[in-house]
Amino acid sequence: MKIILNQDVVNLGEEGDVVVVKDGYARNYLLPTGAAVLYNKTNAAIFASRAAQIEKRKVEKRAQSASMKEKLDATVLNLVVPAGESGKLFGSVTSTMVQEALAKQGLEIERKKIEVATHSIKMVGNYTVTVHLYENEFSHVKLVVESEEMVKERLAAEARAAAEAAAKAEAEAAAAAKAEAEAQQEEPAQESSEPASSEEAN
Repeated sequence: MKIILNQDVVNLGEEGDVVVVKDGYARNYLLPTGAAVLYNKTNAAIFASRAAQIEKRKVEKRAQSASMKEKLDATVLNLVVPAGESGKLFGSVTSTMVQEALAKQGLEIERKKIEVATHSIKMVGNYTVTVHLYENEFSHVKLVVESEEMVKERLAAEARAAAEAAAKAEAEAAAAAKAEAEAQQEEPAQESSEPASSEEAN
């Protein structure tokens, strides 16, 4: 069936595109949801009259896409999932989990635009998630998958490092205070050892 897209549809096309899809896809989803209209002379003329507006929106979407790509490429997501001692995941990493993690960082992305290769994420470790932005623009988000045990160990290590750093700083401060006190004690001793002035002698 030949249709005109009324909005952007992932993996199909953009607003104003004329595409051919299976009849069932058009009747059961695209047409009822308003994502597309039938291609005919009337609808084609309507979209032709809206061409300038559609192009303006495309320019805005490209700018937003470029801005979002910059933010996503610099993003590192940490996901904590149940895993065994060997690091093998009990469940799987889903696009919903990634979407929620992005939202916590103030990045709102449609779930259907997030591509997670769940079959390849079976162990804790570092991965890359692909996000489809606009047209042929994609972003690659760094994903760190950890188990609860790994997080506990990492937090414990960070706490130990912080405690050691605090103890070291405290020791250095105490040593500096001791050195300053000793220096102040030496000054009066030096003053008392100096010869009396002529006025004091008279």
